[in-house]
Amino acid sequence: MHARRAAPTIIALFGPTGVGKTSIALSLAKLLRAEGEDPVAVSADALQVYAGLETLTGVASPAEQALLEHRLVSFLPLDAQFSVGQYAELAHAEIDALLAAGRRPIVVGGTGLYLRAALAHLDLRPPPPEGAREHWTTELERRGAPALHARLARRAPWAAEGIDPNDRQRVVRALELLEAGELEPPEDASRLWSAAPRHPTLLAGLTMERDELYALIDARVEAMLAAGAREQVHRAHAAGASETARKALGFQELLIDDVETMKRRTRNYARRQLTWMRKLQEVRLIDVTGRDPAAVAKEILDSGAR
Repeated sequence: MHARRAAPTIIALFGPTGVGKTSIALSLAKLLRAEGEDPVAVSADALQVYAGLETLTGVASPAEQALLEHRLVSFLPLDAQFSVGQYAELAHAEIDALLAAGRRPIVVGGTGLYLRAALAHLDLRPPPPEGAREHWTTELERRGAPALHARLARRAPWAAEGIDPNDRQRVVRALELLEAGELEPPEDASRLWSAAPRHPTLLAGLTMERDELYALIDARVEAMLAAGAREQVHRAHAAGASETARKALGFQELLIDDVETMKRRTRNYARRQLTWMRKLQEVRLIDVTGRDPAAVAKEILDSGAR
């Protein structure tokens, strides 16, 4: 058995939903263990924190978690609100403790902001100016989120690009910041990832040919339904799921049994994830189209994670 590193480098996997992040993380863990390491996955996903939404949010299955321990999944009750600031505090504590114990963190995520929060110090925006929230909430109820998103797109297209037109909370927040003069366009793409990582990190961005990815997403939605995602959503709704928990992709659609809209929104989200990923500074893009997870994992290790 090889000697374990005293301070292992973090491996971070980012990629769109359906690209196979969990399978690649499991393959990475197998290879690392063969080299004498002790890896642990740390989730960087905004919704996998909720206990009771595992099928809908794609949390690693019990069998997968038996192969690789996963942290920061399924620990929050459904009625709890949760923020990226809270997540950052928890993620930093988990990662620091793993490194101190000589273990290798594999940060796995599809939520860009949460990935950044796990790896770097996040510059959180200040609260909105007094009265701004009330103004935009009134406008939201009067005109609807898509209309406000269109207004945001006219005034700040760089901000609107990464926000779903139906995401009421994020549309309102962006307009608040814009009105306060605090929503500045990035001078270049690297400013989306301006903070240096807290620890040496290899950031692997997993990409896939669009048609194949979309086919996998549609198949994944059908598999979720077969595994009880619809029933899971209705139970969460009856249990008083928080506004934050209800942001899970497919939650609102499955409440009304609109599977096709769920598939379309998931494909659109994956497209935004790919766009965001290509703007990350020092990301190592890896095309996984048609490839075995073990081969992808080996490429990641060979590219500098050893």
